Amino acid sequence: MNAMSWIEKELDILAGESLERTLTDTAASRSLPGHLIRGEETLLDLTSNDYLGLSRHPDIADSMRRALLEECGSGSTASRLLSGNRSPYRELEAELADWQRKEASLVFANGYMANLGTVSALVGRGDAVFSDRLNHASITDGILLSRAEHIRYRHNDMEHLEHMLRRSGKARRKLIVTDSVFSMDGDSAPLHKLVELKHNYGTMLMVDEAHAEGVYGTDGEGLCHAMNVHREVDVIMGTFSKAFGVYGAHVTGSRPLISLLVNKARPLVYTTALPPSIVAGIYRALGIVRTSHDRRRHLRELSGRFRQRLAQAGLNVVPGDSPIVPLIAGSSGVALCMSEALQRHGIAAPAIRPPTVPAGSARIRFSLSAAHTDAVLTKAAECIVSAAAEAGVLA
Repeated sequence: MNAMSWIEKELDILAGESLERTLTDTAASRSLPGHLIRGEETLLDLTSNDYLGLSRHPDIADSMRRALLEECGSGSTASRLLSGNRSPYRELEAELADWQRKEASLVFANGYMANLGTVSALVGRGDAVFSDRLNHASITDGILLSRAEHIRYRHNDMEHLEHMLRRSGKARRKLIVTDSVFSMDGDSAPLHKLVELKHNYGTMLMVDEAHAEGVYGTDGEGLCHAMNVHREVDVIMGTFSKAFGVYGAHVTGSRPLISLLVNKARPLVYTTALPPSIVAGIYRALGIVRTSHDRRRHLRELSGRFRQRLAQAGLNVVPGDSPIVPLIAGSSGVALCMSEALQRHGIAAPAIRPPTVPAGSARIRFSLSAAHTDAVLTKAAECIVSAAAEAGVLA
């Protein structure tokens, strides 16, 4: 008997439920900002998280090129605790702490590792973590790794969260963790109420700003700053793979927090450090993000008009003010049909299906960029309405 034969059966089940995924080669268009190339087709890119349109910024690329060819070489060659902690890290972390107006910051290889390492360093057996049901999978996996009690509260339901907090009196340490902007719904967490509950029940508070940094705040610091609660948030996590257009992540907070993570965050301790060229690119991107006021304003205006156009056409669009605009299709099969129809209309926007989103809420997740223009998105909205009708999403 072949011990691996179950894999093909599992794949058949996924295919039968319209849940099988495949990898498709894509490339950014060199001539058309906000577009990508898939096979022989140039498509409007409404799937990337390049919110500020910085992923092809020449200054960022030049900083990376200089670090790669003239200064630091191709790789860090070791973890940060061995010999991988090069000087670009120190410079970047100082700037990040200043930007977030916190004491210290720590760079991780990516957002998944940052969440995994931070949650599992803060809590363990005998502790309790209160997590929004729609939090990113990396938060969920960090809780599982920690072995703390995992208490999930209904999405943005503060009454439910408070009920669960009241019942958790025996927990040694308590942590509330939430996305600030939820990646698949584009809506925002009630941060003021979360801060109130943190103080009332003596918990730590961690906020994942992956989809908010660069987009919200006077200098793109994120939603915590935009809502003026950043001083009350113990742990801020953000990524460089979205609005920054590069790669990597950071955790920012107090100096003792960062020292704890250096000692106990396993994805930091046991992972080779990011190449210095990447860190140099992030450093340059941070300077651009902090001064990209026009890009943020343009993105905000685009997002509002685009969401309004789809809603007025009768499409089931999740309310919000972020550049993430989800159109709920329902079943995975219908979402796939609509994604295929969109590609025929020249738009790249894949179907998002369970387990990424709850069963029955498969969707097309449109993600806008400051690289888009209003004229392009006006035409795109017309095409989306046509594709929705073809897929049976719009009666």
